[in-house]
Amino acid sequence: MTTEMMSLGGLQKTSLRQQALSALRKAITTGELPPGKHLVETDLSEMLQISRGTLREALRQLQQEGLVASGARGRLAVRSLDTREIRDIFAVRAALEVLAAQTLCRVEDRSEALDSLRSCLDAMEAAAKRGLEEGIEADLEFHRAMCRLSGNESLLLAWEQLEGSIRMSIMWAGRDRGMKNMDAGRHADIVDAIESADAELVGQVIRTHMDTAANVLVTG
Repeated sequence: MTTEMMSLGGLQKTSLRQQALSALRKAITTGELPPGKHLVETDLSEMLQISRGTLREALRQLQQEGLVASGARGRLAVRSLDTREIRDIFAVRAALEVLAAQTLCRVEDRSEALDSLRSCLDAMEAAAKRGLEEGIEADLEFHRAMCRLSGNESLLLAWEQLEGSIRMSIMWAGRDRGMKNMDAGRHADIVDAIESADAELVGQVIRTHMDTAANVLVTG
């Protein structure tokens, strides 16, 4: 009986942490909590109706994702980005995703991977009609899927560690610029390049894709 109750308590705690994490992530990526906003534990725990311990767990995860940063005296705030950081983020993304796509090019039977990526394209087209937030998630899932399908776990982990920074880049740029990068057609070029099995072409397509995306976010 004791073991069962402990297990149920653990599940409840995890659920609360995940709910807090999702709520805070959404507030940051939609701009409800804008860049530079100081995060006061007492206020947030009261708003979310959770303990400060559970809140701290969620904030630690947001720090790992790059959405929250520690400033003077260890005070946490929503991370702010500048144009150089955004370009750096997308340059690193390009390197990782070129590796993922070129790995897929070397797979003899790529049909299953290509089907998965084309399903992601369909999801992107549908999500873009529902707004920026869902568009961002569908866009990220396409790129995450490409890394996952490469079978390189270290690559996938490195990409996921950039995910929060990518979200921040889009949020920093605003809705109009962000939506410009949600075009499924631009992503279809990546799938076509992978299907061709031309590793050099894949590299060119992805680097151009990332350069264009960064330019859109930075300059519009």
